[in-house]
Amino acid sequence: MSEDRVEAARAEVDQARNRLLVALNEVTGQLEPHRLVQEVWEKAKDKGADLAEDAVDAVRSRPLAATGVVAAIAMFLAREPLIELAGKLASGLSKKGSAKKRRAAKTESETETA
Repeated sequence: MSEDRVEAARAEVDQARNRLLVALNEVTGQLEPHRLVQEVWEKAKDKGADLAEDAVDAVRSRPLAATGVVAAIAMFLAREPLIELAGKLASGLSKKGSAKKRRAAKTESETETA
């Protein structure tokens, strides 16, 4: 009778070992680098799609605010060319203003001499 119990225990150990090996193979398969990369990529794509959908919903609900934000970002990114342009415009206006003053002074002096 004790040999029957030993054989039953060995059979149970073999079954447990087989279940453990199957589970280990499944876990090993899940930890393969290409599978991990694929899973991370899929999650990133899903998250990106969710963010894009939320952004579209936000723009639809507040188009003026979204336009203002986009304009502010564009101005921030183009700040140096805009500053240069403003400087050129300001120097151009000051040259025009000084030219007008010179012309006015010239015509004033011409009228005084006449």
